[in-house]
Amino acid sequence: MLLDAASLYFRAFYGVPTSVTSPDGRPVNAVRGFLDMTARLLTARRPDRLVACWDDDWRPAFRVAALPSYKAHRLAADGDEETPDELGPQVPVLVEVLAAAGVARVGAPGYEADDVIGTLATRARGPVDIVTGDRDLFQLVDDDRGIRVLYTARGIADIETVDEAAVSARYGIPGRSYADFAVLRGDPSDGLPGVAGVGAKTAAALVNAFGDLDGIRAAVARTVVPRPPLTAAVLKRMTAATDYLDAAPVVVAVERSIDLPPVDGALPRRPADPQALATLAEQHGLRSSLGRLGVALGWPRDVLA
Repeated sequence: MLLDAASLYFRAFYGVPTSVTSPDGRPVNAVRGFLDMTARLLTARRPDRLVACWDDDWRPAFRVAALPSYKAHRLAADGDEETPDELGPQVPVLVEVLAAAGVARVGAPGYEADDVIGTLATRARGPVDIVTGDRDLFQLVDDDRGIRVLYTARGIADIETVDEAAVSARYGIPGRSYADFAVLRGDPSDGLPGVAGVGAKTAAALVNAFGDLDGIRAAVARTVVPRPPLTAAVLKRMTAATDYLDAAPVVVAVERSIDLPPVDGALPRRPADPQALATLAEQHGLRSSLGRLGVALGWPRDVLA
């Protein structure tokens, strides 16, 4: 099980009230929510390995160089990602808690969690569940290899399991064609404009007619007599978007072979540092959430005593 950590702690932050605080009054809603979500996932899905995948770089330079609008609307004045004031201080706490618990946390300099997920999923020798609220990761679903997305758009209590059939049913495209579809349609949440005037219906029609983005662009180049789905209007829009179509695949495509050391991800049968974990539990008011995580992991009941 690969957790898109930022997706989950942002969801936890907005799903659990900031009135959930540590003994000294600081919000810990994102940390507690993340731990509770993880415990529920472990109990319901029973993975044998677990990795929290981290954004070491939420807006990698190679993607910004290709498309400067990439996530530009999320930039804070200091150049970092705009984050609620109550959330920022909780992220280092979560890092400490995961380390003390012994839960694998993996990032890569210059890459997003998506790329860590793509690489670990590609390396995996067995089925993989990717937990995220980010549709970009739909491009990784692979029925042959048992790679699916547990999509948290409606929260952990109502997860949608996304495989190739689900992608096809939702978007009307082949299950492994999501990345090309997303390039055409765009995604405002990532600052990805898409091809102007080409919405989801036209994007799906183009993918189905010509197979992939390269096939679509080749068809645009050779078409003399317009006919659906390459009508005169679509041909004009695709031709006008040449520069965007050159750049966007670099932004949308999840990297699947970045340089990562071997990652075990075995479930910790005891905390890596019980004393540190007990201290963090007391300091931040996390005893109940860590207790639930411990039950899900099969820890001895007295581990936080």
